[in-house]
Amino acid sequence: MSSSNQRRAERKRTSVNAIVTDVISGLPIGHLGNISSTGMLLISAQAPRSDALYQVSVTLPGSGRMLTQSQPIEAGIKEQWHEPAASSGQIWAGYRIVAITDADAARLDNWLAQA
Repeated sequence: MSSSNQRRAERKRTSVNAIVTDVISGLPIGHLGNISSTGMLLISAQAPRSDALYQVSVTLPGSGRMLTQSQPIEAGIKEQWHEPAASSGQIWAGYRIVAITDADAARLDNWLAQA
């Protein structure tokens, strides 16, 4: 079974380049390809370590009634897979959200419903 068949939550693409930052190092680790309530696809220049855990922050673009950028959402994510992207020098990596506060999860769900 392919990983796309295992997804339970609908993923939404972002209309702008949302940068995902490693909270520990303060460095960007990639930009958001898509996101759901349970995971995200990041596009980056470097491959992550297999099964690596990251504490990340991302500010989702405004959408619908949320015309301004919202407060960043923080989450713990775990690498599930990665592969070279179609564009040279880029890596696609799928992550599962393994830790998120109730408040950030509610804001993410609200964003997903309006995106």
